[in-house]
Amino acid sequence: MDRSSEIADFLRSRRAKITPGLAGLAGDDRTRRVPGLRRGEVARLAGVSTEYYTRLEQGRAGTPSPKVMETLAHALQLDLAEREYLGGLLARPAPAGRTLAPQRVRPGLHLMLQTLEHVPAFILGRRTDVLASNRLARAVLTDFEALPAPRRNLSRFYLLDPEARERVVDWPQVASETIAILRFETGRHPHDRRLADLVCELTLRLPQFATWWDDHCVLRRTHGVKRYHHPVVGDLRFLYESFQPPDDPDQTLCVYNPEPGSATAEALRRLSRSGLPQSQG
Repeated sequence: MDRSSEIADFLRSRRAKITPGLAGLAGDDRTRRVPGLRRGEVARLAGVSTEYYTRLEQGRAGTPSPKVMETLAHALQLDLAEREYLGGLLARPAPAGRTLAPQRVRPGLHLMLQTLEHVPAFILGRRTDVLASNRLARAVLTDFEALPAPRRNLSRFYLLDPEARERVVDWPQVASETIAILRFETGRHPHDRRLADLVCELTLRLPQFATWWDDHCVLRRTHGVKRYHHPVVGDLRFLYESFQPPDDPDQTLCVYNPEPGSATAEALRRLSRSGLPQSQG
């Protein structure tokens, strides 16, 4: 990923979404050549010079102070994920060619997946690789453990697997959110070659990918609602929660909880009694 270009594109995309009215600025009679705020308006809101903000957009201003980062995030009305993403982009870049160590799930987390056998649960790593999953997760989504290790990836499943379009309710929304999560990952690990290869593959194989990617939306997994249509037990609705182990922020435990007494809870009980995919690990 070209860091300078990404900083410029991200900042431009964020200020394009904010009108002077939303920013609390008085209008003027000048014709606007760009959507949203001008560079000078963002600079004024952030309390920096237009020249300095311009250099920030061009990736030439170095690492801004925490105070400047806070005022800039406030001026652009960034959410928490966007603030973290921008902070990663503006931080001093890591040396190119850095090799990321392979990820391993520690035994205690594997045990947790077994303990959570009554609900779907899985562990994601960098670039949304599926590092481990329990039997219900493999039954509700797909049997990741039956796939070759390099292809056990949630984004690749959602975006490229025809089965996902049948199982995932609101597929366009889930697809766009998945791409926003991948862009967030690029801010955390801009030199991850496998992540770059995944983005390249998705660009080539999914026609909508480039449009969503160019929106520069970023999203961090936290919590929300997931809905699926299972070929055996029908519609499923979950409240999902995501947790990161304190000692490894690059791993995320995802748990899909049905509401007590719901049709989904009953469907999971029926699914548990049927033949479920067995662990290969």
